[in-house]
Amino acid sequence: MFSKKKNTSKLDLEQRELYENARKRTLQKKRLFQHFVIFLVGAVLLIILNVVIGYKEEFMPLGYNWFVWAILIWTFFFLIHLINVFVTSSLMGKEWEQRQMEKLVQKQRDRIREMEQQVQRDHPLPSEKKYDERIRIRDENSQNPDKPLNH
Repeated sequence: MFSKKKNTSKLDLEQRELYENARKRTLQKKRLFQHFVIFLVGAVLLIILNVVIGYKEEFMPLGYNWFVWAILIWTFFFLIHLINVFVTSSLMGKEWEQRQMEKLVQKQRDRIREMEQQVQRDHPLPSEKKYDERIRIRDENSQNPDKPLNH
């Protein structure tokens, strides 16, 4: 009951990863909703500032009141945020990231295998007979240091 041994099974890691992914998506959606509320409040304030208070009424770039341009630009940024949360995250979410990681790892493994084969072709290992003979000579020489070397 009070053991110090922790259970770190694969299922726990997968559950933790699923939880983290869900937490991040929830946070993305929460921030989008906050952006939308701030956008609505800000747009109303801009309209009130221009129409009711009369701030810079005469400033009309391209024939429209300045607050219309400010709201349109803000709408553009909100739409980018919306697309990022619902389209981009869906297309390039956790599964896409996992597939890309696996693809890159496989590419690296293939490259390492290619390099190993190239090294084996360029610098082949000595045959086992020659290798065994060298080991035997080395062992004999290490046992009898006074004996002359056999080459």
